[in-house]
Amino acid sequence: MADERWCVARALQGDQGAFTKLVDIYQTPVYNLCYRMLGSAAEAEDAAQETFVRIYKHLADYDAEQKLSSWVLAIASHHCIDRLRRRRITWLPLEDVLPLPAETRDTARPEESAVEHESSAEVRDLLQGLPADYRLVITLRYWQDLSYAEIAQIVGNTESAVKSKLHRARRMMAQQILSQGKLEDLACQVPQGKRVTDNAVL
Repeated sequence: MADERWCVARALQGDQGAFTKLVDIYQTPVYNLCYRMLGSAAEAEDAAQETFVRIYKHLADYDAEQKLSSWVLAIASHHCIDRLRRRRITWLPLEDVLPLPAETRDTARPEESAVEHESSAEVRDLLQGLPADYRLVITLRYWQDLSYAEIAQIVGNTESAVKSKLHRARRMMAQQILSQGKLEDLACQVPQGKRVTDNAVL
């Protein structure tokens, strides 16, 4: 953290090497977020580059009291959302597809646990089937390993809204699996809190 703040301070003074170091620190998480949001390696590369251009232009606006990683990922997230909107994709309101239960469960239901058994390629396809804002919170939680508070700060929602979106997104992904008839191994229950912590690109 101290090293990052030093890089920010030096970059604001015109030190290109310091900004390059910031890029080195965040290029993998930024690219991975862009890839999972956009579903295309080439587009993710472009989006990551544009993200760092925006970071450079707005570095003076960074609040040192805020976690730098949250600020960086917020810029990447907003840019990806903008790109998705430009694709002119129209999504049905999720409430019309899956009503939200009265209370969030601590453990995954059998159909939700099926998501955990899908291969990397299948999970990538499932992500692409989600509305952009649901795809974003899933990515931030399970691949960037962020807390509810950090996600809320990035997406501009309350923590309870983030939890609701995560729950709905998991159910929507599970429904995709159900509709494809892929429920072969439901005996194994997987806790809903389990996260994917590796940074490898799907």
